Amino acid sequence: MSVFDIILTILTIIGSLGVFLYGMILMSESLQKVAGKRLRGVLSSITSSDFRGVMTGLTITGAIQSSSATTVMIVSFVNAGLLSLRRALSLIMGANIGTTVTAWIIVLLGFGKTFSIMNIILPLVAISLPLLFAGKNRQRSWAEFIIGFAILFLGLQFLKTNIPFVDEHSAFVQGFRDLIGFGFYSVLLFVGIGILLTMIFQSSSAMIALTFVIAVDGWIPYDIAAAMVLGENIGTTVTANIAALVANRSAKRAALFHFLFNLTGVLWMLILFRYFLQGIDILLTNTTGNSPHSSPESIPLALAIFHTVFNVINTAIFFMLLPLAERAMKKLIPDSLRKGKERFLLRHIESSYLSTSELSIVQAKKEISFMAGLVRKMFGMVPVFLMEKEDKPYEKLFKKIRKYEGIIDRIEVEINTYVSRISESKLSDTGTEEVRKMLKVIDELESIGDACQKMTMNIYRKNKENIYFVQVIRDRLQQMFALVDEALFIMAENLGHTENINLVDAMALERKINKLRDEINAEHAENLKQGTYDFKAGMVFSDLIHHCEKIGDHAINISETLQD
Repeated sequence: MSVFDIILTILTIIGSLGVFLYGMILMSESLQKVAGKRLRGVLSSITSSDFRGVMTGLTITGAIQSSSATTVMIVSFVNAGLLSLRRALSLIMGANIGTTVTAWIIVLLGFGKTFSIMNIILPLVAISLPLLFAGKNRQRSWAEFIIGFAILFLGLQFLKTNIPFVDEHSAFVQGFRDLIGFGFYSVLLFVGIGILLTMIFQSSSAMIALTFVIAVDGWIPYDIAAAMVLGENIGTTVTANIAALVANRSAKRAALFHFLFNLTGVLWMLILFRYFLQGIDILLTNTTGNSPHSSPESIPLALAIFHTVFNVINTAIFFMLLPLAERAMKKLIPDSLRKGKERFLLRHIESSYLSTSELSIVQAKKEISFMAGLVRKMFGMVPVFLMEKEDKPYEKLFKKIRKYEGIIDRIEVEINTYVSRISESKLSDTGTEEVRKMLKVIDELESIGDACQKMTMNIYRKNKENIYFVQVIRDRLQQMFALVDEALFIMAENLGHTENINLVDAMALERKINKLRDEINAEHAENLKQGTYDFKAGMVFSDLIHHCEKIGDHAINISETLQD
């Protein structure tokens, strides 16, 4: 075999794996689009029991065929404050059982002699075509799911047909035998190979499919294939830990648990490895008459049993120790002793890693709600700044308001970037509409921050020029400040509870603000005429009232956008 043939063979195997992986991604994303809001609701409402959390993690992972996607969702939800750490741990354990479903699908449909999935791949694509050109996104998503299913098994078939034939004298077999001939050290070596390959391809399911194929084709024996499966369990934890790198502490704890859960499971399994494989061998020999040690066709079934039983037992062990595991994660990643360190960082999202598009919407909403809280806090400083007479607190408050303006601008850019990236992903109709609303809300919140900054500069100019506000101006401003603050409170409440928008009170306050503005404007001309206050004071006063009314407009715009 020439060097060119070897390179071509390697590229063909990687390409076949890529087809398998693309089919899996297409299945996962299309199912998430179909499930959309319901999937977000299921994950965010897992509060009743640990067992329900395990079963939910199992079901979701089995459905979307990606434990990495599920664990990234879980880490994202913990980061967004929608899941407690305890419930996230139970979901992660269930996801590990759910990922074994892939192996069983491959065994039942991909390796059977009596039924070949290749016979129905093209009919499946044909069935999906009318849905693919349908007018509704939901129907197109179902078509993509069916096509993804077909592509997945097409990739598996490519793997089976493109793995080169090997015999006991070939260089491939000799090379593997050189690695296999070290007893238990070889088991450890192939655990490491499984970890490395899964980290590279970011899919334990794809690597399990590859393991099945090379084991059936005689590249590696049954016990070495089982060792690779163990490594793939650890390798799949990398994705969630990447997602948690810049997340909050609770999300980091969930991701760390995912790694330690699988690592600990692999360690105890390695102690019992030989006896465990012997037990599966005896089971298959007695039930099917074939041993995976002597019959390569039995290896996929043996590995599927091994993978499932291992994860079920590991989950059962950790399920009993769940309270202890939760405390251990908090010990390993303790709360910061330096309060305020993360005060003005994004709390619920990070722009470098986007989780599944539909679920990213939840994190973005939580971050927008956090931004609204900062905006309201910034506005609350304006009346205090107006009344402050002491030089030192006055200068400190002026710098603080300007700092908030910079923080809000940075957050606005980061959330906008994140939401824009979500909009580039495949979304359901509902998800697309929610993204549109979020972009509008972000713009309105940033405008409120700008208005607060302008009011601060008006007050600063007033004091620099020694402009004096008479009592009537101060009283009217306090009335307006109180109404606007109440409007911002209702706006923030609506952002935090988008399922129940209080538009009635929001609109009532908008009318009160407009009515007070009209009264002040009517009085303003008369007060200037009578000399109640001078022209300069009147100009600053009029500007402050104008900006307050604009903030009220932005607040009602946000509530109306949420209500649509």
